[in-house]
Amino acid sequence: MRGPLSGRYRTAALAGLALALVAAPVPLAAAAGAKVAAKTGSKAAGKTRAKPRRGVAVAAPVVPLALPLLSPAADQIVAWVAAAKDNAGLPYAVIDKQAASLLLFDAKGAYLGQTPVLLGVGIGDDSSPGVGAKDLAEIGPAERTTPAGRFVTKFGRAFGRQSVLWVDYANSVAIHAVITTHKKERRVERLVSPSPEDNRISFGCINVGSKFYTGQLSPLFRRKGGVVYILPESRTLDDVFPRARLLPYLKPTPVAATPGAESEPT
Repeated sequence: MRGPLSGRYRTAALAGLALALVAAPVPLAAAAGAKVAAKTGSKAAGKTRAKPRRGVAVAAPVVPLALPLLSPAADQIVAWVAAAKDNAGLPYAVIDKQAASLLLFDAKGAYLGQTPVLLGVGIGDDSSPGVGAKDLAEIGPAERTTPAGRFVTKFGRAFGRQSVLWVDYANSVAIHAVITTHKKERRVERLVSPSPEDNRISFGCINVGSKFYTGQLSPLFRRKGGVVYILPESRTLDDVFPRARLLPYLKPTPVAATPGAESEPT
């Protein structure tokens, strides 16, 4: 089921993304050999000269991204994960099925970006029993669901030795680059369309754009894996993520600093 506001959330979110890079150049350093020798007292000052050093490139600082407009469910889960540190020091992603979007975070909780996703054609939050052992031709439309919940993910091999990020290996649910084998499915067109209404096409896997997959998601999750939170569409958020109800008790209460006092880590 899709709420009438889900399209608005996603359109506003995608329009609000921005990334600014600021480079800090380092001036060239050059010194004459005579001056160097005068400071060091070297006798060979008049014979040698120090070659000018080339400028040293400094990594450009990345301006942190601001979170886009989120649905109430996505906003609650994002805040809960950050407050409870539920990701356990791993990078993580939050997938909002109703908005057909994925939010990416690093291990420290810094927001890295958002991308549209393709999802299972079936509406539902649970995998059909035994679906992972079936051939694709045996899986009916109602069984092609993307399950909701918290999943610890790892990279591994799929059919054809393709490397994918396994979300639920037993039920054959993974995150991978968009598939373009069957042209009639128009998966790329569905992925880039402004509405989430046509993003239900897969057998349950989550498809993302190839550039996002290879450039951002794969390098982030490749080494240690990560955590993926998939929001429900037919079940309640409290049913799927009962611990998220603790969010009001996890938020830190701001305390006024005492002038001249040093704060201690908590």
